[in-house]
Amino acid sequence: MSTHDHAAATAAVPAAVSAPGSASARAFTPGSGSASASFAVSVPDVPDSELEVEELDPAQVLSGDPVVTGKVLWESADGTQVRGIWQITPGVVTDTEADELFVVVSGRATIEVEGGPTLEVGPGSACVLREGDRTTWTVHETLRKAYHITL
Repeated sequence: MSTHDHAAATAAVPAAVSAPGSASARAFTPGSGSASASFAVSVPDVPDSELEVEELDPAQVLSGDPVVTGKVLWESADGTQVRGIWQITPGVVTDTEADELFVVVSGRATIEVEGGPTLEVGPGSACVLREGDRTTWTVHETLRKAYHITL
C-alpha cells in the first residue's frame, strides 16, 4: 500500500477492539488520548462492511478489476506511523511502497520487487517492504493483511 493510500485513509477503530481486563469492547478515534492504549482486534473477523474503499489509480491496474479497502486502526499524533487492516481483491497492480511491516491474515499474492526478490505470501507470512520499493502485486485470492507503516 502506498504512502498516498495511507495518508488519505482515516477511520475509527471498529467496535471489536477490546482492552485487556475489559469485559466489553470499546471504540476510539485514532489520534485521541485513548489511541496510545494497547488494544487487540481480530483482523479476520472485521466485516468487509467496516472497511472503507480506497481509491486505486487506474494507471496502477495491469489486469483484472481489483478493489482495495482498508481501515486505519491507529495513527501517531505526528502522522508518521499508521497501523491498520488492508484488503485487495484479485488482479495485478503496481505500487511504490512505504516502509512497511505486514502479516497476511488471509489470501495469497505474488509480490515482485523491482530489482529484488519475488515474494510468495499467504496466511501467516510476515513481510517487510522498504520505502521506495517499486512492486507488482499479483493477487491470486483476496488478500487481507494487518500492517504497520512508517512514513
